[in-house]
Amino acid sequence: MAQHMRNRSAYSIARNLVLVSVAGIFIANLSHAQTVEPTGPTMARVTLSATAATEVPHDWMTIQLSTTRDGTDANAVQSQLKAALQAALAVAKPKAEGERLAVHTGSFQLSPRYGRDGKINGWQGSVALTLEGRDFERLASVAGQATTLTLGDVAFGLSPQARTALETDLQAQAIERFRAKAQQSAVSFGYTGYRVAQVVVGAVDGGGGSMPRPMLAMAARSVMAEAAPVPAEPGRSRVQLTVSGSVALH
Repeated sequence: MAQHMRNRSAYSIARNLVLVSVAGIFIANLSHAQTVEPTGPTMARVTLSATAATEVPHDWMTIQLSTTRDGTDANAVQSQLKAALQAALAVAKPKAEGERLAVHTGSFQLSPRYGRDGKINGWQGSVALTLEGRDFERLASVAGQATTLTLGDVAFGLSPQARTALETDLQAQAIERFRAKAQQSAVSFGYTGYRVAQVVVGAVDGGGGSMPRPMLAMAARSVMAEAAPVPAEPGRSRVQLTVSGSVALH
């Protein structure tokens, strides 16, 4: 009996030791979990945008020439369109010269024409040619001489080189203004500085323009007939670039 009692006492002591150990481990883990909670202040975040803009003269001209044909025979319509395009290319290609004048063929379309009975009763098609470049007088002259095509849309804008140069300059200005706004916001809200959290740098916006068709048509015919300078003012455009994003104040 005495041996049985001693065994029960030993068992109780061992069980209590296990419980104490488990409790100690739980308390230690709880204490550790509490120490990894963030204790620093949350930074305020402000959304900002800054824009740099300038006004520049157009240095690029684009002219669209086109024509349409209609007939009952598809091959005949297609041949007429090809002939009109080839005649215009014969005038334009010898005058092409790098950025002064570039020549590009456009769409060539041929589609059936349907009657009221739903059956094909003919064919219609169109062809286009694009002239573009820096030499406005040469462009107008070629457009006037390409008599097999009709003068279409005309637009003034910025050359790729001018747009790239503007983008570099405006980007630097916009970023500097964004930084100044961010610092001013930090001071205004009682902080000492900021950290950029997110930023988006846009592309050059603007720089395109247009011109009424009749005016350019007369200018082109005038150049062809009198070899006089083009009486057309390309105008100017306002271009801009925007930098936007958010900053964390600290």
